[in-house]
Amino acid sequence: MLSIPRLRHRGGVPETTDSAVSVTGGGRAPLRRTLQRALPDRPLLFEPVPPSVRTSPERVEAYIHRVASLLEAHPRVDAFVVPELVSENHNGEPRYRSGDGARFASAVSRASGCEPILNRVVAHVRSIPELEEWCRRAIGDDIRNVMFIGGTSRYIPYPGPSVVEANSGALGLIQQHGGLIGNVVIPHRQDEGYRMLTKTRSGASFFTTQIVFDASPAAELIDEYGRLCRAYGATPSTVILSVAPVADEDDLEFVRWLGAEIPEKVERRLLAEGAPGSIAAALEAWRGVLRAAANWEVPVPLGVNVEVVSPRHLATAVELLGAFEQEEGVGAER
Repeated sequence: MLSIPRLRHRGGVPETTDSAVSVTGGGRAPLRRTLQRALPDRPLLFEPVPPSVRTSPERVEAYIHRVASLLEAHPRVDAFVVPELVSENHNGEPRYRSGDGARFASAVSRASGCEPILNRVVAHVRSIPELEEWCRRAIGDDIRNVMFIGGTSRYIPYPGPSVVEANSGALGLIQQHGGLIGNVVIPHRQDEGYRMLTKTRSGASFFTTQIVFDASPAAELIDEYGRLCRAYGATPSTVILSVAPVADEDDLEFVRWLGAEIPEKVERRLLAEGAPGSIAAALEAWRGVLRAAANWEVPVPLGVNVEVVSPRHLATAVELLGAFEQEEGVGAER
């Protein structure tokens, strides 16, 4: 998930030497297991940076080819996430920085056989009927799974529905076409367990976290969420931990701006070791949550989302993706 508050998106479409081979036509590649089948069984997601609104059609086409080829090379990936890049001014008015996310998601999916998840910042949607129309257009592009995200500030009176209202308003349409709704989790936010419960009861089938650098806050939150679900008679939805490679202070500043918390000892390690250190830290955070999960009173399904925070880290993100493919039980079977 990338909803960027008052911050320019760093980068754009990565430079690539791949030729601009068209992948937007022709037949669909064979699909893997569906997201619905994957969610109870440690799904593995990948979240690339989407093309910028200013990117030329030729470079978008080349980037579609590159991401599709990447996904084809990693068959354990169950789905890929296409974030909506939005910055806001002081009044909360949006400026959309990503291009046509639905077209990008649809083209990559057709070429790779990997199921897409399309994000929408619902705070800037004027009404539920407008959101339903957006969903219909996505479904028309063979995109069934969506993620609804709120605005960046609780102090701004956004014109759009809340995430809970969006879930409830679009659930019937999404389910009618065999799709799922997801939301975002911020592990250190106050009362987040109750927020997750409310979103679950309004239709969220899965959550992705903000980027996780430390196992403890995420593990404690998920444990609380599971107990709340039991207390209120709800079935826990899958919680997918987002991880990402970071290499320098600019990266750390960016992910902090996105809402992530980075412990001081982890920050020192990342600055000293760069991207290789962030791969090790991501694996340690995941394994730490798994160890904690063994003692939870209520089991909660888990998964992993490998996120790309900057185009210059695409190669390292692919390396991180490969590392998680080697983790026991993560992603689809080979």
